[in-house]
Amino acid sequence: MTLEELFKRKGAIVNVDQIVANLKATASRLGLAFGDRKMTYNSRLAQETGLWAATKKRGHQFHMEAFKAYFAEGKNIAQKDVILNIVERSGLDLAEGRNVIDARTFSDAVDADWSLSRAKGVTAVPTFFAGLDRLVGAQSYEALKSMVDKYMDKA
Repeated sequence: MTLEELFKRKGAIVNVDQIVANLKATASRLGLAFGDRKMTYNSRLAQETGLWAATKKRGHQFHMEAFKAYFAEGKNIAQKDVILNIVERSGLDLAEGRNVIDARTFSDAVDADWSLSRAKGVTAVPTFFAGLDRLVGAQSYEALKSMVDKYMDKA
Protein backbone atom coordinates (compact mmCIF):
# COMPACT_ATOMS: atom_id res chain seq x y z
CA MET A 1 0.00 0.00 0.00
CA THR A 2 1.07 3.60 -0.32
CA LEU A 3 2.54 5.38 2.67
CA GLU A 4 -0.48 7.69 2.60
CA GLU A 5 -2.80 4.68 2.93
CA LEU A 6 -0.69 3.25 5.74
CA PHE A 7 -0.85 6.39 7.85
CA LYS A 8 -4.50 7.02 7.00
CA ARG A 9 -5.34 3.52 8.30
CA LYS A 10 -3.81 4.42 11.62
CA GLY A 11 -6.16 7.41 11.83
CA ALA A 12 -3.42 10.01 11.70
CA ILE A 13 -3.34 13.08 9.52
CA VAL A 14 0.28 13.37 8.52
CA ASN A 15 2.56 14.94 5.99
CA VAL A 16 4.14 11.85 4.42
CA ASP A 17 6.73 13.92 2.54
CA GLN A 18 7.89 15.39 5.85
CA ILE A 19 8.03 11.97 7.48
CA VAL A 20 10.14 10.61 4.61
CA ALA A 21 12.41 13.67 4.76
CA ASN A 22 12.92 13.10 8.50
CA LEU A 23 13.67 9.42 7.92
CA LYS A 24 16.14 10.30 5.18
CA ALA A 25 17.90 12.76 7.49
CA THR A 26 18.14 10.15 10.25
CA ALA A 27 19.41 7.53 7.80
CA SER A 28 22.01 9.97 6.49
CA ARG A 29 23.26 10.72 10.01
CA LEU A 30 23.60 6.97 10.58
CA GLY A 31 25.33 6.38 7.24
CA LEU A 32 22.42 4.41 5.76
CA ALA A 33 21.07 4.68 2.23
CA PHE A 34 17.45 5.79 2.02
CA GLY A 35 15.51 6.34 -1.19
CA ASP A 36 12.26 8.08 -2.02
CA ARG A 37 9.86 5.52 -0.59
CA LYS A 38 6.24 5.79 -1.62
CA MET A 39 5.08 2.27 -0.75
CA THR A 40 5.15 -0.10 2.20
CA TYR A 41 5.27 -3.88 1.85
CA ASN A 42 4.66 -6.83 4.13
CA SER A 43 7.96 -7.83 5.74
CA ARG A 44 6.87 -11.21 7.12
CA LEU A 45 8.90 -13.28 4.64
CA ALA A 46 11.98 -11.14 5.29
CA GLN A 47 11.54 -11.64 9.04
CA GLU A 48 11.38 -15.41 8.66
CA THR A 49 14.37 -15.48 6.31
CA GLY A 50 16.30 -13.14 8.59
CA LEU A 51 15.95 -15.57 11.49
CA TRP A 52 17.32 -18.34 9.28
CA ALA A 53 20.20 -16.07 8.19
CA ALA A 54 21.04 -15.49 11.85
CA THR A 55 21.41 -19.25 12.38
CA LYS A 56 23.97 -19.20 9.56
CA LYS A 57 25.91 -16.33 11.18
CA ARG A 58 24.82 -14.05 8.32
CA GLY A 59 21.99 -12.23 10.08
CA HIS A 60 23.68 -8.82 10.01
CA GLN A 61 24.51 -9.13 6.32
CA PHE A 62 20.97 -10.23 5.53
CA HIS A 63 19.40 -7.39 7.52
CA MET A 64 21.65 -4.77 5.91
CA GLU A 65 20.83 -6.09 2.44
CA ALA A 66 17.11 -6.22 3.31
CA PHE A 67 17.27 -2.64 4.60
CA LYS A 68 18.95 -1.49 1.40
CA ALA A 69 16.48 -3.37 -0.82
CA TYR A 70 13.44 -2.03 1.03
CA PHE A 71 14.39 1.48 2.12
CA ALA A 72 16.92 2.51 -0.53
CA GLU A 73 15.80 0.57 -3.61
CA GLY A 74 12.05 0.41 -2.88
CA LYS A 75 11.86 -3.35 -3.50
CA ASN A 76 8.81 -5.35 -2.47
CA ILE A 77 10.24 -7.62 0.23
CA ALA A 78 7.01 -9.62 0.29
CA GLN A 79 8.07 -11.23 -3.00
CA LYS A 80 10.02 -14.48 -2.89
CA ASP A 81 12.35 -13.52 -5.75
CA VAL A 82 13.30 -10.29 -3.97
CA ILE A 83 14.08 -12.19 -0.76
CA LEU A 84 16.11 -14.75 -2.68
CA ASN A 85 18.13 -11.94 -4.23
CA ILE A 86 18.80 -10.62 -0.71
CA VAL A 87 19.79 -14.15 0.37
CA GLU A 88 22.30 -14.32 -2.48
CA ARG A 89 23.67 -10.80 -1.83
CA SER A 90 24.13 -11.81 1.82
CA GLY A 91 26.42 -14.70 0.95
CA LEU A 92 23.89 -17.35 1.93
CA ASP A 93 23.18 -20.59 0.09
CA LEU A 94 20.44 -19.86 -2.44
CA ALA A 95 19.02 -23.41 -2.61
CA GLU A 96 18.86 -23.67 1.18
CA GLY A 97 17.23 -20.25 1.36
CA ARG A 98 14.60 -21.31 -1.17
CA ASN A 99 13.85 -24.43 0.89
CA VAL A 100 13.54 -22.40 4.11
CA ILE A 101 11.15 -19.97 2.41
CA ASP A 102 9.06 -22.69 0.76
CA ALA A 103 8.74 -24.68 4.01
CA ARG A 104 8.19 -21.50 6.07
CA THR A 105 10.64 -23.04 8.54
CA PHE A 106 10.83 -19.96 10.78
CA SER A 107 7.13 -19.04 10.74
CA ASP A 108 6.49 -20.22 14.32
CA ALA A 109 9.55 -18.33 15.58
CA VAL A 110 8.31 -15.10 13.99
CA ASP A 111 4.86 -15.71 15.50
CA ALA A 112 6.53 -16.00 18.92
CA ASP A 113 8.48 -12.77 18.32
CA TRP A 114 5.26 -10.96 17.37
CA SER A 115 3.50 -12.26 20.50
CA LEU A 116 6.34 -11.03 22.69
CA SER A 117 6.30 -7.65 20.92
CA ARG A 118 2.56 -7.26 21.48
CA ALA A 119 2.97 -8.19 25.14
CA LYS A 120 5.69 -5.53 25.53
CA GLY A 121 3.64 -2.88 23.73
CA VAL A 122 5.99 -2.51 20.76
CA THR A 123 4.40 -0.33 18.08
CA ALA A 124 7.41 0.46 15.88
CA VAL A 125 10.68 -1.13 14.87
CA PRO A 126 13.32 -1.11 15.88
CA THR A 127 12.54 -0.85 19.59
CA PHE A 128 15.37 -1.37 22.06
CA PHE A 129 14.80 -2.38 25.70
CA ALA A 130 17.08 -2.19 28.70
CA GLY A 131 15.67 -2.45 32.20
CA LEU A 132 12.55 -0.28 32.24
CA ASP A 133 13.79 1.96 29.42
CA ARG A 134 13.06 1.73 25.73
CA LEU A 135 14.28 3.52 22.65
CA VAL A 136 12.07 3.54 19.56
CA GLY A 137 13.29 3.96 16.00
CA ALA A 138 16.73 4.20 14.49
CA GLN A 139 19.10 5.43 17.17
CA SER A 140 22.64 6.68 17.18
CA TYR A 141 25.43 4.65 18.67
CA GLU A 142 25.68 7.23 21.44
CA ALA A 143 22.00 6.85 22.41
CA LEU A 144 22.24 3.06 22.52
CA LYS A 145 25.52 3.16 24.42
CA SER A 146 24.05 5.57 26.95
CA MET A 147 21.13 3.23 27.61
CA VAL A 148 23.41 0.20 27.96
CA ASP A 149 25.87 2.09 30.17
CA LYS A 150 23.04 3.13 32.49
CA TYR A 151 22.28 -0.50 33.25
CA MET A 152 25.88 -1.71 33.20
CA ASP A 153 26.57 0.63 36.11
CA LYS A 154 23.81 -1.13 38.07
CA ALA A 155 25.14 -4.63 37.44
